[in-house]
Amino acid sequence: MASIIELPSTLSNKIAAGEVVERPASVIKELIENSVDAGSTWIKIELEEAGLRSIKVTDNGRGIPKEDAPKAFGRHATSKIAHEQDLFRVETLGFRGEALASIAAVSQLTLRTSTGDETGTELVVHGGHIVEHQKHTKRQGTEIIVEHLFYNTPARLKYLKTVHTELGHLTDVINRMALSHPDIRFECEHNGKKLFFTPGNGQLLKTIQQIYGSSIAKQMVEIEAHSLDYDVKGYIAKPEVTRANRHYISLIVNGRYIKNPKLNKAILDGYHTFLPIGRYPVVVLQIDMDPYLVDVNVHPAKTEVRFSKENELFELIKEAIYDALHGERLIPEKHTPKREQSEQTALDFTAPHITQEGTNQTETSQHLASHVADALNQHTHTSYEPVDDNHVTANDAVHETPEQHDVPELVSRHDDQRIPYLSPIGQLHGTYILAQNENGLYMIDQHAAQERIKYEYYKTKLGNPDYELQTLSVPLTFDFTTQEAITIEENRKQLEDVGLFLEPFGEQSYLVRSHPSWFPKGEEEMTIRDMVDDLAQEKGISIEKIREEAAILMSCKRSIKANHYLNHQEMNYLIDELRTCQDPFTCPHGRPIVVHFSEYELQKMFKRIM
Repeated sequence: MASIIELPSTLSNKIAAGEVVERPASVIKELIENSVDAGSTWIKIELEEAGLRSIKVTDNGRGIPKEDAPKAFGRHATSKIAHEQDLFRVETLGFRGEALASIAAVSQLTLRTSTGDETGTELVVHGGHIVEHQKHTKRQGTEIIVEHLFYNTPARLKYLKTVHTELGHLTDVINRMALSHPDIRFECEHNGKKLFFTPGNGQLLKTIQQIYGSSIAKQMVEIEAHSLDYDVKGYIAKPEVTRANRHYISLIVNGRYIKNPKLNKAILDGYHTFLPIGRYPVVVLQIDMDPYLVDVNVHPAKTEVRFSKENELFELIKEAIYDALHGERLIPEKHTPKREQSEQTALDFTAPHITQEGTNQTETSQHLASHVADALNQHTHTSYEPVDDNHVTANDAVHETPEQHDVPELVSRHDDQRIPYLSPIGQLHGTYILAQNENGLYMIDQHAAQERIKYEYYKTKLGNPDYELQTLSVPLTFDFTTQEAITIEENRKQLEDVGLFLEPFGEQSYLVRSHPSWFPKGEEEMTIRDMVDDLAQEKGISIEKIREEAAILMSCKRSIKANHYLNHQEMNYLIDELRTCQDPFTCPHGRPIVVHFSEYELQKMFKRIM
């Protein structure tokens, strides 16, 4: 084993940089935090090639005294804590004294700073070594330029993503910082082009508007709650505004953006029953507390914290959101053309077809039931537990032990079809078809049955759709965040390859004048947003996933509902169609379609067999 040695500062700083400086976004975070701690009211960020070539941050803060400027690049050099007890009441964003040393160790950095009442200082640092130190005339504040990041650690460069991906991470950090400090004016430019700015007037809703767009800002609800230990305030989106992931939840503690799964759960619990499954809200919460109650020194990036009274904060957030939502009239106001009134008086007996306009129509029957709440769950999940055993005839059943027939069974193969021939004999509560054959009684959930029939049709149809676009008489308008807009531009070809053309309409707004005809009717906007969300999360566009969800949605909306009475011919047609399905036993949501009561079970219920 080699002898123990003390690592040189240049090497130890590079090692530290591995924890602190993961990508250009990490540099931006550390530099902005320093600017905030310096009391800045204006911060300008200028980027070249997503920070890979150059990052420049300028502020109007207090500046660094000339005698302290060289010390700032020493490891563990800080002006924010002096004693051990200070760690228990951290009131600044930065405090470890590692940021500048770590950044300078893996870049070529220039610092220009002045306190305003003395001659300024300029330092040039390459790979952690000060190569120039001179006077500089500059107004009060600090300017830091970071160039050629990771130039001396090439292994780190190969793990970086594309320019657009890195720019997305950068703007996300800047967005979070702007939301955390609405009293600071932020300006951001990339390759000389302005990306966005915030007013810095202290109004959080105005900052939300600049970042997420006016349409979302108009749907935000203000919340405020207080306890002995915590003050919570901010904005939550109405339930009609949802996203496909938690990325739009921003938690800010004492001006610091944090990540905390338990508080995320508190937010979702507050939205309980208001959100569709798999959807998440847009939320910006500012939490103020005594610094003594939170430990921010548990993660190198300082985004994970520990609370000493986390359960109290959990309940406060949950109840604040719940109360705010229950105090609002949550009827969505959408300015869309009035839809045709659907009828529930006839069953569609012809195979549906996708028209050029992208709507599902029939040639010989009226529209099916409109999208209403499915009341079948309480009926299908009864004490009857379907099983998938091979069927035995009634005569054979008499000789079986009773224990083998304590529960009804899900029908399986008797003939070539997976569902045997059945003769309808009636209907129960306008919801279940009663049918029989020589093997006993069958109950069929009519909504689940037609869901399966239509689902398999749409799944096949959408699996190889024609490249048809539906032109919209009124274009759809979208407001995206800077990060989403960057994602769109980076993936424009991929979007256009699937028939989605997003036309720029302002800085972060887009128009959609047409879309693929197979998009589910009434869900076009959500489908487009989900596609952009998936791209932003680097998941790519999963056309198979979107078509699968579209098939399920369309099959549900266009299927007969409970309390819909059918005549004998309609019941017979539905059973025959079900028999042709590949998987006729469950609906697309997994609920059983058919339950079978064997002749043996019927005889046992009527005491014909003891």
